[in-house]
Amino acid sequence: MPPLDTCVERLWLLSDAPAHSKERIAPSGTIDLVINLHENELRIYDAAKPERCKRFSGAVVSGTHSGPFVIDPRERVSVIGVRFRPGGAFPFLGTPASELADAHVDLEALWGISAIEIRERLCVAKTPAERFNLLEKALVAHLFRPLERHYAVRFALDTFGRADSGLAIRDVARDAGLSQRRFIQLFAREVGMSPKLFCRVRRFRQALETVRQTAVPNWARVAVDCDYYDQSHLIHDFRLFSNLSPTEYVRQRSECVMQNHATLVG
Repeated sequence: MPPLDTCVERLWLLSDAPAHSKERIAPSGTIDLVINLHENELRIYDAAKPERCKRFSGAVVSGTHSGPFVIDPRERVSVIGVRFRPGGAFPFLGTPASELADAHVDLEALWGISAIEIRERLCVAKTPAERFNLLEKALVAHLFRPLERHYAVRFALDTFGRADSGLAIRDVARDAGLSQRRFIQLFAREVGMSPKLFCRVRRFRQALETVRQTAVPNWARVAVDCDYYDQSHLIHDFRLFSNLSPTEYVRQRSECVMQNHATLVG
């Protein structure tokens, strides 16, 4: 879907809510736009105390997170959304992505009254294709900045995306021709978190993907394969980013799906 494909990973539509309750959403280093087509409300639950929730309008931007939050899939009978690529949401926000870190924000706060109108049009649309087309047009209409990322951020994301990069943040800043401080500022502004935290989240997601592929994980091997110093380092990041130990994750993964909520892709 050019030209949005440089910033958008996928559009998705959920039209049949899963039967299980309370799904734990792990950090991903990305920003999402979520619109509830069934009711004009979205509820986000506290990962530590799932009985507590914050209520938002039916159209919400979920910023980058450094810890988990919880949703109840049964409340999401019909939901459409956008999964942005790392740094990809920045042109559509009208504010630095770092301002949305560890937060959910009503889309109306960013897009004004048009956010309400867009949701209403999506609700009455008859087909998935029509809804995806409306969502694409809405994104194009709300470009506050050029789609092109800052060259240093683009370079850093490409570098961090290589499994064998092994470069320290200061080295990436130097290779991009910037001071380390300026590089970190630019990266956080566009991506929504510091480059160091982004790399830690990316490694954690790699560990989750590795664990999903086996019924009985060898945690020492997972730690080595995902470039952790040792198994205790892996356990530390699991607790930080999911509020679960690795063994608790395996025990609960049938109920707490450690993935971001994007089931049907358009």
